[in-house]
Amino acid sequence: MKSGLRTTAVRSLRIKGRFYSTNSGSTITTNSVQTIQGIEKFPNNSTIFSLIQPTGKIHIGNYLGAINSWKELSEVESEGTKYLFGTADLHAITQTIDAKILKQYRMEAIASLISSGLNPEKCILFHQSAVPEHSELNWYLTCITSMGMLNRMTQWKSKAHQDQTSSIFEEKVLEQTKAGLLCYPVLQAADILIYKSTHVPVGDDQSQHLELTRNLAQSFNHIYKTKFFPMPKTLLTPAKKILSLRNPLKKMSKSDVDQSSCIYVTESSEEISKKIRKATTDSIQGKIYYDPVGRPGVSNLINIISGLTKKSIDETVVDLQWINDHKQLKDHVTELIVEEFKEKRHMYDQLLNDVAYLDKICQQGRDKAREIASDNIKQIRGIIGLD
Repeated sequence: MKSGLRTTAVRSLRIKGRFYSTNSGSTITTNSVQTIQGIEKFPNNSTIFSLIQPTGKIHIGNYLGAINSWKELSEVESEGTKYLFGTADLHAITQTIDAKILKQYRMEAIASLISSGLNPEKCILFHQSAVPEHSELNWYLTCITSMGMLNRMTQWKSKAHQDQTSSIFEEKVLEQTKAGLLCYPVLQAADILIYKSTHVPVGDDQSQHLELTRNLAQSFNHIYKTKFFPMPKTLLTPAKKILSLRNPLKKMSKSDVDQSSCIYVTESSEEISKKIRKATTDSIQGKIYYDPVGRPGVSNLINIISGLTKKSIDETVVDLQWINDHKQLKDHVTELIVEEFKEKRHMYDQLLNDVAYLDKICQQGRDKAREIASDNIKQIRGIIGLD
């Protein structure tokens, strides 16, 4: 099996902080939250689903936190299992964006997914907005979602620039928050459930939304006395959150005013080298060690190395014992990133120059996704009484 998913006869699987041993080729059927690392086989006829917002070029945080894991998962062979990945372009408009820019972002996102290793012949690649069944199921689920559940979500508060202690029932917060931003977790649940997804790879920041998805699936099944929706499992990506190169106290972001803080998959080796040289470290000399609180900059670079080499933080630190100063560390990180993205950057450029091919992939993905979604929505209408 490629990409390190099957390297030994016995692997260690981390679930909610505990470790379980799994025999080679065994099927993982444990709790609702598990890490991707160690998965060697899905139950037959599983559906693995995840989307990424089309916000322009993919940076290394997106790559290590999502796309690289999608690629690995799509290489896990299980009979009858479907893989659906694409752009969450309906989610992208919760904040105003120019139409031409959004269209370009959508195309760049698909090109980034393919150039990062996703094979259109192994998985379904599509734009969320091309499958109207997402929006239909969104309404059905909205009707059984309480305002209290939405208010407890944390992501909308961050995106609306509100304190985590804020409440939608406060007049000032209510006036400043768009309904789409508050309600988008329900659309996210609809995205997942319209395909009866069984496994959803996400980062830590989306775990709360997956819990809401399971709650809504359970509520629907209970209200309509059915077992239609499965309980989708959260697959946590093993990569640590990648932080800003210039300010390692905050998350790496494309919207950062200082673009030296962010490395894109499509950048040249010269650009990558320049940004890593400028990366914030510290004044501590000697051996490299991992300490996110005391050494956030150095620890962020260690996280990047860990993600690229697919090794744990502890293993990575041991491997870095030959490094004696920050320059050696930065040179090593630069070499790894440049090598990882070299071919991907070339393919990305080729894809963007072949819009007809990208359109064809999206159309094929749309048709395959709609075939699944339309069959499910017909059954959902029947369960509700709208057939």
